[in-house]
Amino acid sequence: MRDLFEMKKLDIDFYEKNLKDFLPDSIVDIHTHVWLDSLVKHKDDELSKIAAWPSKVAHENSIEHLKRSYELLFPGKSVTPVIFSNILDKENLDSLNNYCATCATKNNYPALAVVRPDWDADKLEHIIQEGNFYGAKVYLTFSASYIPVNEIRIFDFLPHHQLEILNRHGWVAILHISRPQRLKDSVNLAQLLEIERRYPNIKLVVAHVGRAYCLEDVGDAFEVLKETQRMLFDISANTNADVFKILIDTVGPKRILFGSDMPITTMRMRRICENGNYVNLVPKGAYGDVSDDPHMREVEDTEAEKLTFFIYEQIDAFRKASIKCRLSNNDIEAVFNGNSRKILGL
Repeated sequence: MRDLFEMKKLDIDFYEKNLKDFLPDSIVDIHTHVWLDSLVKHKDDELSKIAAWPSKVAHENSIEHLKRSYELLFPGKSVTPVIFSNILDKENLDSLNNYCATCATKNNYPALAVVRPDWDADKLEHIIQEGNFYGAKVYLTFSASYIPVNEIRIFDFLPHHQLEILNRHGWVAILHISRPQRLKDSVNLAQLLEIERRYPNIKLVVAHVGRAYCLEDVGDAFEVLKETQRMLFDISANTNADVFKILIDTVGPKRILFGSDMPITTMRMRRICENGNYVNLVPKGAYGDVSDDPHMREVEDTEAEKLTFFIYEQIDAFRKASIKCRLSNNDIEAVFNGNSRKILGL
């Protein structure tokens, strides 16, 4: 198979210098997307209302692509992904979920079902049990089409009747929160606390540290959430070391999970924040026309040549935060391996 991306000397040196000795030998990646483009029949129009740049990185990510990506990016490491489909086609979730279930069985990987909020409790339970899934991945654009995207609440796409089923079985739910203010949004915080209180058996994973990609996204969120006991956070697609430090200081290393959000984190980039808006600096021409995307900016020449992979930038940011927080090797092993194994019962 032709390699998916080039490993430059820059990348190899970055991994050897910053990441190889930092990472444990065994890794669990709690947040990966696996799908085939041929299974996407009805592309969701609602996706046009959210960040468009991820779709420019990869049009599909087969299980073979994912495994080869890990081999290239993490030589000498054993990576176990938790796989679930993309959210491109809510009308064809059966086929997309079935592909993930087949891949999971064949490779002995844990998987989650991508689910719709309009499914009743019996259908949700049946799909998860039939596919031997460990729980559900939910997404904001699956909420009712009449709800403006900036007004979508957690319970609009993770409704109570589904929470009750997930809670009954002690299943995992990975949650990409909505609303422009992200983690600091008062509605999001109130509903996260309600889930913690009412559904104690759910393994709730707040993806991307609640989409707090810049410090301005945090607000008083961790003051509000500091009394929680069970809520988990994955660090996928987030490169902000300052946000990671606040997260570590608030919830501790036992409630933080490594996730990659593959395949988008194979992008070459470096992320900056400007007035609370995150901007991905990418090589000119690498990802098509990005001129109308406020989260993308092209760079050239020497600056472009210094860019490594999104996933490397993410892990290195967590490494820097872990140094400031004086995390031990056991703490690092927990974040990148043990915590996910525990919640999944691996």
